[in-house]
Amino acid sequence: MIIERSIRPFVVYGEDPVLTALEKITANRARIVFCVSEHGLLLGSLTDGDVRRWIAARPDVDLSRPSAEAMNTDFVSAPLAAAPSEIRRLFAGAVDHVPLVDDRGRLAAVAVNRNDAFRVGRREVGTGHATFVIAEIGNNHNGSVELAKELVDLARAAGADAVKFQLRDMDALYRGDAAGGGEDLGPQYTLDLLARFNLPAPRLLEVFEHAREVGVDALCTPWDLPSVDVLVEHGVPALKIASADLTNHTLLRHAGASGTPLIVSTGMSTETEIRESVEVLRSTGTAYALLHAQSTYPAPFKDVNLRYLTRLAELGDCPVGYSGHERGYHVPLAAVALGATIIEKHFTVDRSMEGNDHKVSLLPDEFRAMVDRIRDLEESLGSAEPRVVSTGEMMNRVNLAKSLVAARDIAPGEVISRDAVEVKSPGRGLQPNDLERLVGRTASRGLSAGDFFFRTDLVDAAPKARVYRFRRPWGVPVRYHDWQRLVADTRPDFLEFHFSYKDLDLDPEPWFATLPPHCTDADGVLGMAFTTHLPDLFAGDFIVDLASLDDEVWERSVHELQRTIDVTRSLTRWFTLEDDPVVVATMGGFTSDRHLDPSERPRRYERVAAAVDRVDRSGVRLTAQTLPPYPWLIGGQHFHNLFLDPVDTAEFSLATGVPLTLDTSHTKLATNFLGRSFAEAVELLAPLTIHLHLVDAMGVDGEGPQVGEGEIDWPVLAEQLDRLAPGLSFIPEIWQGHVNDGEGFWVALERLEEWF
Repeated sequence: MIIERSIRPFVVYGEDPVLTALEKITANRARIVFCVSEHGLLLGSLTDGDVRRWIAARPDVDLSRPSAEAMNTDFVSAPLAAAPSEIRRLFAGAVDHVPLVDDRGRLAAVAVNRNDAFRVGRREVGTGHATFVIAEIGNNHNGSVELAKELVDLARAAGADAVKFQLRDMDALYRGDAAGGGEDLGPQYTLDLLARFNLPAPRLLEVFEHAREVGVDALCTPWDLPSVDVLVEHGVPALKIASADLTNHTLLRHAGASGTPLIVSTGMSTETEIRESVEVLRSTGTAYALLHAQSTYPAPFKDVNLRYLTRLAELGDCPVGYSGHERGYHVPLAAVALGATIIEKHFTVDRSMEGNDHKVSLLPDEFRAMVDRIRDLEESLGSAEPRVVSTGEMMNRVNLAKSLVAARDIAPGEVISRDAVEVKSPGRGLQPNDLERLVGRTASRGLSAGDFFFRTDLVDAAPKARVYRFRRPWGVPVRYHDWQRLVADTRPDFLEFHFSYKDLDLDPEPWFATLPPHCTDADGVLGMAFTTHLPDLFAGDFIVDLASLDDEVWERSVHELQRTIDVTRSLTRWFTLEDDPVVVATMGGFTSDRHLDPSERPRRYERVAAAVDRVDRSGVRLTAQTLPPYPWLIGGQHFHNLFLDPVDTAEFSLATGVPLTLDTSHTKLATNFLGRSFAEAVELLAPLTIHLHLVDAMGVDGEGPQVGEGEIDWPVLAEQLDRLAPGLSFIPEIWQGHVNDGEGFWVALERLEEWF
């Protein structure tokens, strides 16, 4: 059980809009918030299920209504002073969060039924969260407040999530004659250093305030009971218990009674002592983590024994980490690979300074390198879930893998024999391992030699196009060669031509010489509109980048955009248009090795604006497509920088007058990456949007999954778009939605019809 004293992520006021409650429910990942009055009195609880039930019971959904209207007043709570054992008994069924109230009924804390993670200041620490990296400054300030503040600044710049110091009340800590020469040489050396370098509480708290001002959490190791009290009163986000105090149960109980999370090192201890201390920690009811440590300075590699991390996690039933005193930073990387969720390393500006800790400390550039490698490593570790094909792999599989294809013409109703199937590239259809499942089935459709077999050839019914009804114009993505096939059984309001670079060189006349009668009006033209999409990739591995600082790349990008606009204008003679056709453009701003610092973006946006001014946009409505953080270009991952952040995307649109195509998948991935609210991004971008790409998203690079199979809350999005962007056109931008006669599009439209 964890007692969360930082309740802000769990709190909404009763008058806050339901939309605000939903955003907090999503952000805190607990799927629950608690409604309080303006004076902090607990009024009720609110889960995403409560919101859905509230929405279902109302004929007109208005997410701006007060949260108090949707909250549940039949909730479980407990007094703040309740014993941990009493609180644990309240966890039952779906109850995993128990609000704790003070004697006036005000929400004071939240008990969480978990041991695997807890909050420290600005960060969640533990399983499922990014490694919490602590720069252990300790006494490496050598008694100087100025140096301590400089170390804080350097640690923050080096990527530390927190800095850590030590606080000692020398009178409470050491026996009376310790300073008089009556100790062994080791303690005498330590006492001599402390006499000169120890910072008393008032001066150390000054450093903590500086850390708060620059935006990094300051933790501290109390070496005695008075120091615990000083730190708790100051409000440190966590207390670090040194290895030397693991067996000091009095200190553990005193620190734990404060409710402040504890990070406890286990160096210099036996397993029996660790077990005993874990029982003490559990009895306090506070959140805690255990750090594996080898308490020698520097520690020999042969003694580090990182594999004990697994054993420590079992003993503690809590997050575990590693406090390293060895040379270098490669051992902490291995610790992360073995499950450490906290890394603590000593930090200095000069290893030659006096004091033993300096010798095992990292310099700022070394610490920065360690943090960067940890972030790369934790991304690479992934999970132990069953393997799935990544988005990038799926794209390459289509290009490089093989499919089952018809070796000859096959008539509907014919039994598919082995000689009627062969294996050919590319990998758009059924994989070769489906061969035995395919042979012997009765063909539900006719196939020509070379046609792909698809998943629907293994089932008795497949999604088909039909007449759809939406409150806004809808269309489908097409190419010249497949548009008539895709509209054979339906009539969209418009077509969106997703050009390849070769399409721009083609004469479109052959694909419009004969028009399907059910799509043609009395004048013999298509009774529908159209939009187009600028190709991203051109011959020679050239990718359009209107933000490029390379003049040659920029000039060619402008040229390719102009060609696309010219081709778009040429298509108008076959369509019925009330407005100029929309041109969707990925404007550029990508990099191949890293994301740009935000300070580098304005110059790139200026290049895009200059490019837009260069082209002749008459007769079309050019739009900038919102973009994901990690686009898949030429078979691998790249980095987008522009049209990613909703704020500067909106600023560009307002400054240039260039409207947006809001791609919901791209923007959801972007807000996931930025740690922002997708709902807030939609509120900002939708009023600047004239066209929509509707598709789901997963994580930060899971682009284009089927509607309802990702992370987008479609009922909420539909309400926002009806309110902010009524009547705007959309397509279902499902990745590979066009294969098998548009199967992916028809599934998406079937689902979207419920909300739009």
